[in-house]
Amino acid sequence: MASEMSEDALRQYMQLALTEARKSPPKPTNFCVGACLVTGDEILVTGYTLEREGNTHAEQCCFIKLAETYGCEAEELGEHLPQGVVLFTTMEPCNTRSVGNMACVDRILRLRRRDGKQAVGTVYVGVSEPETFVGVNEGKRKLEDAGVQVVHVPGFEDQILEVATAGHVKRR
Repeated sequence: MASEMSEDALRQYMQLALTEARKSPPKPTNFCVGACLVTGDEILVTGYTLEREGNTHAEQCCFIKLAETYGCEAEELGEHLPQGVVLFTTMEPCNTRSVGNMACVDRILRLRRRDGKQAVGTVYVGVSEPETFVGVNEGKRKLEDAGVQVVHVPGFEDQILEVATAGHVKRR
């Protein structure tokens, strides 16, 4: 639960996600996003946009890498995750992707433990997704409707948006 994590820990993990976002190659057609999966005080994995082959998002890269670590398919990852896993991501997870790509919100929601419960119970975000590509992102609402807590970690907005929009044409 969100209340169990100290303010210092929240800032530390969001800073880690922002550091990951800076590794993402800037492009005009996507946001540079960073993410990490954490349980207790252990960092399970980090990821960033386009870290893996294809049009991969930060959260997706985390799931791919962790599934490889556990020696399972991404669809089975939730069964292998320890209790209390939370996701930190610099930007609200996407609810819409281009054809052939699963949205990050759907990837999060399909992570189920063996008992059928959500494997990721809380998602910490630095900013909401700007309306640049898909209009209003319904990711937060969809996660909350499924019982996943979405918590904004304040204080990183300007840095996150600067990194996220690297490579975008800036309007005056």
